[in-house]
Amino acid sequence: MSYPADGAGPYRSMVAVGDSFTEGMCDELLPDGEFRGWADRVAERLAADAPGEFRYANLAVRGKLIGQIVDEQVDVAAAMGAELVTLAGGLNDVLRPGCDVAAVCAQLGAAAEKLASGSRQLVMFHSTDPSRRLAGSARLLPAILQLREFVAELGTRPEIAVVDLFEAACFDDPRLWADDRLHLSAEGHRRVAEAVLQAMGHPASFDWRAPLPAVAPPGRLQKLRADLRWLGKHLGPWVMRRLTGRSSGDGRAPKRPELARFR
Repeated sequence: MSYPADGAGPYRSMVAVGDSFTEGMCDELLPDGEFRGWADRVAERLAADAPGEFRYANLAVRGKLIGQIVDEQVDVAAAMGAELVTLAGGLNDVLRPGCDVAAVCAQLGAAAEKLASGSRQLVMFHSTDPSRRLAGSARLLPAILQLREFVAELGTRPEIAVVDLFEAACFDDPRLWADDRLHLSAEGHRRVAEAVLQAMGHPASFDWRAPLPAVAPPGRLQKLRADLRWLGKHLGPWVMRRLTGRSSGDGRAPKRPELARFR
């Protein structure tokens, strides 16, 4: 059994708040058809330290903007009184043209304040750097850096731990990403789960920043076919949702809406 660095013993409850990143999109599927995801993987590890006692909720829903996360998830999560809370949000906002980053930071900060005040530990994130792997994404970097700076300031508080994925070069590897190039693969989720646990003070199980074994890059024809498949299957539908004001999470309920015993 391994205890976190605060010396207060194992966590007995956890609630995860956010969007598709926290919902677990594109990880392996569970028997009920839901994605597993890094948050479920963290819960599995924590449940092993508190067998029969650990409770877990995951309120995250794909496509949610920070305002929706605040309105639909934060009060619910705060009322649960979980010892560990994870909060990730704002990236869907900065992906949109004309985003008011200051307003996003204000909402994220208010959410962090509410969740941290009622928990033993709040975990937040610096997103990965898309400019190193996605063509045309450099225009997003100023907004992402502004959000990153704000979260870093929140992370100076002892009750808030920040997981820094931005500087981890391993996430430049396409094998850590799903076919849609926006969501993590199973290996990506496995590494984020380990990064969260280490940020909380748990001993390392492996080096989550380590690069994957080298492989030959795809040939030009193979890359062209992959790009065309991505344009048709993923980018096109994403653009249509933006144009019509729809979201992939519209009408979708959280996969674990209650703080219930895990397993």
